[in-house]
Amino acid sequence: MAEIYLDTETQRVADEVQGGWDNIRAFGLSVAVTWDATNGFREWYEPDAGRLIGELRAFDRIVTYNGLRFDLAVLSAYGDVRELEKKSLDLLQDLKRRLGFRVSLQNLAQATLGKAKTASGLEAVKWWRSGDPALRQRVVEYCRMDVEILREIVVHGRREGFVKVPSQGRELTVYVAWGEGND
Repeated sequence: MAEIYLDTETQRVADEVQGGWDNIRAFGLSVAVTWDATNGFREWYEPDAGRLIGELRAFDRIVTYNGLRFDLAVLSAYGDVRELEKKSLDLLQDLKRRLGFRVSLQNLAQATLGKAKTASGLEAVKWWRSGDPALRQRVVEYCRMDVEILREIVVHGRREGFVKVPSQGRELTVYVAWGEGND
């Protein structure tokens, strides 16, 4: 099964668009990063959004963290993503279904891998807007790091059969079935 990992960053945040979180498609794509076994890491910018959607269609599975609610919603402003939703493995949705609550990628990465994210989505929007090429490159690096962390979590979950999640001052072991074809 051919998989691609995806993360997106945006130009705007919820309180800047009419409809807020109910209008994620209006946030605007600043950059997306994908990883797949054939091409490795690739960067996609707003003018590339249509091509990115086409590229995602070529894969059997799209692995994201909050992709159904956020990443694919962002991309929906640039093309039809309904087909992509059907082949999504959204780790946040899977964990929420298993746990009954949401867990941040930061907390999942820290508990499972002992790694911290390098920034936040709000910082990424601010850096992108600056127009400063060095700060925009930081957004790309931040997005890439999220994809790296996502991949490492999936690899860990597939190899060990579980991930770890902090909850109420302790660490929960969450058994997962993220093997190719098993979600």
